[in-house]
Amino acid sequence: MSPVEGVLLDMDGVLTVSWDPISGADEAVRRLRDAGLPLRVITSTTSRTGVEMAANLRRLGIPVEDDEVLTAAMSARDHLLEAHPGARVFLLGDARREDLERLRLVGVDEDPEVILVSGADESFAFGTFNLVHRALLAGADLVAMHRNLSWMTHEGECLDAGAYLLGLEAASGREAVVTGKPAPEAFRAGLRTLGLPAERAAMVGDAVESDVLAAQRLGITGVLVRTGKFREEALAAASGRPDHVIDSIADLPELLGI
Repeated sequence: MSPVEGVLLDMDGVLTVSWDPISGADEAVRRLRDAGLPLRVITSTTSRTGVEMAANLRRLGIPVEDDEVLTAAMSARDHLLEAHPGARVFLLGDARREDLERLRLVGVDEDPEVILVSGADESFAFGTFNLVHRALLAGADLVAMHRNLSWMTHEGECLDAGAYLLGLEAASGREAVVTGKPAPEAFRAGLRTLGLPAERAAMVGDAVESDVLAAQRLGITGVLVRTGKFREEALAAASGRPDHVIDSIADLPELLGI
């Protein structure tokens, strides 16, 4: 494989599942450190802030610094501050407000100009979705932190925001602007903080389309792991082939030759 000088990592399904560490993740990250390879964690998890996620990873023995976690909420914040400065924003879902500083957050009944969809939680209720739908019909813009259809827990696979987003788009006729993976800007933000061009970085994920193939389209080396929500049938039906498929992140150092 081409020389890799920095690594982008998905978190859920690659480093952890429901905040239990995946076997070998701690040693793999330490070996990246020892080899001098910079890393960034690009996560669609929105229920915790980036600082909280970094602290949780360290408690699990996975050495990640606060500024090395890039969340979908941060990407959404940056997009809205640029594209919709001062707009009234209704937040739907589990994202933490600490990652959304400087946004003007309002209730769904306060004439929102932007509907911001984050990870699915108990707020994804019938009455709320009716009000969101009406706001979209009245002209509100639709922005989503990610399009993940599901995520893996110890109890099994759970529906995520992307499944609901499809319905909102179909019913309202409005297409969402997605700011996190698989949007190109999510990967470009990671590359900028690594200080590397795409051809010298690798992206490691458990979702073949939104993690791996989306990164490959930008010239990043794609590495798919068979952990988390990986499914053989999804790989077989994918729109392309990953550059590499490994059993887990524990095999990443060997793949990179470190």
